[in-house]
Amino acid sequence: MNHLPEAARLRHAIVRLNRRLRHERGAGALSPTQLSVLGHLHRNGPSTPGEVATAERQRPQSLTRVFAELEAEGLILRSPSTTDRRQSVLSLTEEARRALVRDMAERDAWLSEALASLSPTERGVLELAAGVMERLADADVDVDVDRGGSGEDGR
Repeated sequence: MNHLPEAARLRHAIVRLNRRLRHERGAGALSPTQLSVLGHLHRNGPSTPGEVATAERQRPQSLTRVFAELEAEGLILRSPSTTDRRQSVLSLTEEARRALVRDMAERDAWLSEALASLSPTERGVLELAAGVMERLADADVDVDVDRGGSGEDGR
């Protein structure tokens, strides 16, 4: 069954909501990539750069600069691995935990106010959809390169 129309509409809505949530972040906020790395370490605990990159679907080399920035800003600590001295392990600092809490609070405050404009039924639907979207984010599916689609307009 072809779900391209539903996929395009869902993608468009997610992209718009993501843009709005990014807009609601305060001045001097972390970059999306920095936030992604810190979020991974917050959820999963200390990790090697390779583990972070794999989880974020990036190459470790692509995140080298981000790791260095976060370390220079005192948001992550880099220590040698206890199992392989060639590896380093990244962990959050207390300052990073505070930055994550602050960042989430700013976006959650806006989203809470926006949710108040919806009916209880609409809020319930979104609560259910949140769980489904988490499952979608973790889905491991193969896609044909020649899959067609709704265009490359970025919506």
